[in-house]
Amino acid sequence: MDPLNRQIQQRVKAARQERGWSLTVAADKTGVSKAMLGQIERGESSPTVATLWKLATGFGLSFSAFLLAGSPSPLADAAQMQVTTLFPYDPQLGFEVFAITLAPGFERRSEAHRPGVVEQVVPLDGSLEIFADGQWQAVPAGQGRRFEADRPHGYANRGLVPVTFHNIISYPHEKSRP
Repeated sequence: MDPLNRQIQQRVKAARQERGWSLTVAADKTGVSKAMLGQIERGESSPTVATLWKLATGFGLSFSAFLLAGSPSPLADAAQMQVTTLFPYDPQLGFEVFAITLAPGFERRSEAHRPGVVEQVVPLDGSLEIFADGQWQAVPAGQGRRFEADRPHGYANRGLVPVTFHNIISYPHEKSRP
């Protein structure tokens, strides 16, 4: 088993056990089927980026909690979308940073993340289209776009060559309780 799948397998199982959730409860909370959760925990399946986001949202974890820092992710959809963790989630700062490369013609829609999550994207080497607030908008290389990611959103590479962008995901700070 490759290191990333081992990391995901261990993190999913630990998150479920820490919460005392059965596979059925975890499936209800994450929107990932009980069968798929079992396959991930046994290392029999490589999840897609979409599945990892469902897991992160359902468990209340950052996306980078499932990834290995500094190396491209060999996820099930890596031929179309490659995610590299540049800075894993830091709870004191409340954000994580990724370099994401989309294949030519690839479009990725994302479900809403947990409330208060904001994304900032900066294309590095080509134009990227962002779906936010119900519409697609082109973002040229070197410019940035910030949007609320607690609603459906997406990314598309309408060009003929791969496009890489930085994605900064900010999570709301937990309010301390008296």
